[in-house]
Amino acid sequence: MNHLMYITKSDGTKQLFEEEKLINSLRHAGASDESIDEITERVEAGMKDGMTTNEIYGHAFSLLRKHSVHTAVKYSVRRALAELGPDGFPFEKFVARIFHAWGYETLTDQQIMGSCIEHEVDVVAWRSDALAMVEAKFHHEFGLKSDVKVALYVKARFDDIAGNEFDFGGRKRKLNERWLFTNTKFTEQAVKYGSCSKLKLVGWNYPSSGNLHSIIEQYKLHPVTCITSLSYQQKKDLVGRNVITCADVIKRTDILKEIGIRAEEEIGKIVAEAKEIITVSK
Repeated sequence: MNHLMYITKSDGTKQLFEEEKLINSLRHAGASDESIDEITERVEAGMKDGMTTNEIYGHAFSLLRKHSVHTAVKYSVRRALAELGPDGFPFEKFVARIFHAWGYETLTDQQIMGSCIEHEVDVVAWRSDALAMVEAKFHHEFGLKSDVKVALYVKARFDDIAGNEFDFGGRKRKLNERWLFTNTKFTEQAVKYGSCSKLKLVGWNYPSSGNLHSIIEQYKLHPVTCITSLSYQQKKDLVGRNVITCADVIKRTDILKEIGIRAEEEIGKIVAEAKEIITVSK
């Protein structure tokens, strides 16, 4: 761009527009170099000072969709996971949905007594053959990674917890699955330590099979924040009502009226977009 442009973040603060962030987000989604050049040029041509990040993203998303619908949805999912913030509690709920899809019963934000001290555990999940405890490490920025210090810390906490028995699922049992989830990536050292210490790691593209993106596609767990026809506040209101995924919106359209969306045409548009997001992710 030939001049500085300020944009408005979802929390209302202003920051300078950085072309490289847009380029990187498109590249991470798998867009071709040709697509990235065209989309970046057209997005910047249509920008005005003070535009919201949601407006910029919506424009980029609509342009990318013309090149590849599947790539556009992947682009929206990665960004949508970061939009579950700013705190990590919605991401904990999202991770709990994954375990529910795997056949577990779940609770979030639990106080668990270890051998030495009490610990706050983001997700506790259980089924007949397993008791799992999960740390859900949320990052608001794509570039931030969960490093080996995070993995060491989580492993130490679970080691303390592993000495006790717990009554989840109606019977006494010990912890036998330890998980660390992140919405971004892990450093190489974190991956190496997790593999060695039997701490199961799941991130945006790790492991190569069964990573966060592939889980979302396999189980149709696209975050509700993927839906561009919802405002930032509407997304927050839905998450606060435990509407976490696009599938939830399709099943519970009445919730849209609860958060102030009255027009049937607008509701239809939101539901249609939710269905498209789910359908093209194959």
